Amino acid sequence: MQRFLDQLERKMGRYYVPELMKFLCLGMLGVFVLDFMPFGISASSLLYFDRSLILQGQVWRLITFVFLPPESSLFFILFALYFYYMLGTMLENRWGSRRFNLYYLIGVLGNIAAGFVTGYATNTYLNMTLFLAIAVLYGEMQINLFMVLPIKMKYIAWLDAALLIYSFLAGSWMTKVSLVLSLLPFFLFFGRNAYLAARHDIWKLKNWWNQRQR
Repeated sequence: MQRFLDQLERKMGRYYVPELMKFLCLGMLGVFVLDFMPFGISASSLLYFDRSLILQGQVWRLITFVFLPPESSLFFILFALYFYYMLGTMLENRWGSRRFNLYYLIGVLGNIAAGFVTGYATNTYLNMTLFLAIAVLYGEMQINLFMVLPIKMKYIAWLDAALLIYSFLAGSWMTKVSLVLSLLPFFLFFGRNAYLAARHDIWKLKNWWNQRQR
């Protein structure tokens, strides 16, 4: 699989965007601000993925859905975009710009495919995979959650994984398709390593629990 990904990366040549996550986060923040402007129509309504509108000629929606912000308060979106930017930058610094672009591009293409199957597409699950990717690479790294609470990245990733699993189990078939295809880059880049890391953490948890029972 790594050889296949290396070949795809080489084929990208010079067609990649340095600091991609910065532009994505600035775009999401900009759309969030524009949605509150008194224009009579929200920016998001012009950008979201809609299969029927795309087939009618609004082809920009194939790409612009990646700039839709999380639907929440200003505080939460600033917090979310800070994390998206931090995680994306860490991956880009680890891999290089071209490989990070490939990771995100595969996710976007997966969502476009899901959009033509289900009628809609979202960037939410794709951005959530950044937490999972960083946890595989830097699971023991500690950050300050909400600038105060120290926590290891792998624990945030476990929470992230739990939310994704819940979304899959509780969601409609459209949500299931969207989620699975959004996770495509993570499975391609980290599938085996993620499985081994999860198995190791579960083994440690079982040992800790068994010692508590003695």
